[in-house]
Amino acid sequence: MSTPVTTHVEDTTPVRPSPLVKRVFGEPRFHTDGDIAAIAFSADGSLFSIDEAGVLRHWAQDGTQLARHFLSDLETLWCFSAGAKVLASGNDDLLLWDVKTGQLLRRIEQPSEQQSWVTAIAFSADGTTVVSGHDDGKLRFWDTAAYKFVGEIAAHPRKGIAAIAFSPNGEFVATAGEDLSVRVWDAETHKPVAELKSHTDRIPALTWSPDSTLLISAGWDTSARVWRPPQADPLMLLNSHADQVVTAAFSPDGKYLACADSDFDIHLWLDAVTAVRGPVLRGHNDEIRCLAFSPDGTKLASAGADRVVHVWDMRDGKLIAGPNPRGRHAIAVIPGSPMRLASSGAANVRVWDVESGDEVAPTNLCSAFSVAASPDGKWLGVGGTDYFTQLWDAADGHLAASLEATKPPIGFVTFSPDSKVLAHTSPADGLVWLWTCATGQPDMIIVEAADACTLETVAFHPNGKWIACGGVDYMSTCERDGAVCIWDVTTKEKLFTYDTGVTSLAFDPQGKYLAGAGLDDAVYVWDAETQHTVFVFGGHQQNINVVVFDPTGSYLLSGGDDGTVRAWDVLSGRHLVARAFDCPVQSLAFSPDGKYLFCGNSNTTCYQVEFKKFLEE
Repeated sequence: MSTPVTTHVEDTTPVRPSPLVKRVFGEPRFHTDGDIAAIAFSADGSLFSIDEAGVLRHWAQDGTQLARHFLSDLETLWCFSAGAKVLASGNDDLLLWDVKTGQLLRRIEQPSEQQSWVTAIAFSADGTTVVSGHDDGKLRFWDTAAYKFVGEIAAHPRKGIAAIAFSPNGEFVATAGEDLSVRVWDAETHKPVAELKSHTDRIPALTWSPDSTLLISAGWDTSARVWRPPQADPLMLLNSHADQVVTAAFSPDGKYLACADSDFDIHLWLDAVTAVRGPVLRGHNDEIRCLAFSPDGTKLASAGADRVVHVWDMRDGKLIAGPNPRGRHAIAVIPGSPMRLASSGAANVRVWDVESGDEVAPTNLCSAFSVAASPDGKWLGVGGTDYFTQLWDAADGHLAASLEATKPPIGFVTFSPDSKVLAHTSPADGLVWLWTCATGQPDMIIVEAADACTLETVAFHPNGKWIACGGVDYMSTCERDGAVCIWDVTTKEKLFTYDTGVTSLAFDPQGKYLAGAGLDDAVYVWDAETQHTVFVFGGHQQNINVVVFDPTGSYLLSGGDDGTVRAWDVLSGRHLVARAFDCPVQSLAFSPDGKYLFCGNSNTTCYQVEFKKFLEE
């Protein structure tokens, strides 16, 4: 249906540093700049995390960053002691750090005649001993107070150690080797207690039950195995996970065993011996590398390659802190005086006065998965993590209506150009709902709005009669990656379809062009009347999250996971500039006069940028 006219497959324009950010709104709650290697709760309920690159962070319970220390980027492994008092790291030596201050306590050098790489680390429950596993299969014991070597075991000769775990009572230490065996040792005499063989693939993690009677081994063979040493056979194979179980942890009260798998899900087991299942916690979008329960066992923290600390309530299995990375950080400019900026970055929607930077009404109203403001500044629509979009009066913050969808969450919210209609999507069922703002009543439901694809984005045409719905075809039906469908809301007819998967759509103010953020890291521009493809812009190195036109329609901007925002001249298709920011950009919005560009960042902050400076070479 579309005929390419001008194609830019790759853009070689150099990325230039971002101009001075005029203001930052919000704080980077529970978000880091690097993959997270380890996490731990302190006694007061606050959290510590360590990036693989050696950045130690202290977090309040609401995700506010309290402190940050740059330790070292030379180590490959990190491990907290119980209560997060001491942090150990390892490469060819073992290093101990004070968690509160970030100061190096001691570098413990290995004997020169026995140099080997550290492959696993674990502390005893009382913190008096730390053990290091090595690529030569040896297990070395160290006194943490005297920083002295106190013995070693040839645990898995010549095969390397993948995981270590001390029993909570301090009597045993378990090791998992690259020889696919688990071995249990007397922690004091270093004599063997048990050899446990059953896994058929790598064993990346071990954990003991609080009473020290059960040992859990996480395997890349789809299962977590339950052992009662010294019995040689497993009591149970927990098999409901994905292809690989990557890490595991017991709650301090023994009520829950948490196992993270390669589908980025966390499976809770209420009884490991009898395989009684609990809820499955879903929210991560990359490898989970560490788990930690709070001292009272009511919360579970998880983190890893998606660089977000998630905190879960064990009583209901719900995410209570750390935004869901599957939901883009949406922002919206509320026109008027004063002009305000709304954000879905935190657990609840937040609103700031753009001029003063102060948080103002209507802020902290409800949970937010998406957010939008009506062009006249009257309404604020908040797509919830539940079944509802909350329609708020933007002036005084009173709730005007709760608009119910069929399935949660509300993926995307937008208003018609005349501010009279609100549209929201229910990604799980492919429906777009159109509501009359004045009455809070549904006006229209579009079924299979993106031609049987998931619903990622919706955009109204300036004429108010057309609405574009775009999504992803994960099943690759019709040999496509998704679709964009244009509907006439007055006749309820589908006008045409582009077989292109998108994550964001935007019409230019004149209604001539429709832009889409493609799944192939390219920006598509279509002629909204002829349906022809006008441009295909390349340049982004990772997923594109958002496209937006400036209020004049002269410029098209895109932002992506590569941390860049790019601008093109709409008429000529010429790439003008690419600006690099310090984290992925998930949403963009302009002030009504086009003076300011706002960026919704993956770390939950928002940037205010002078657009004129942004365009300057």
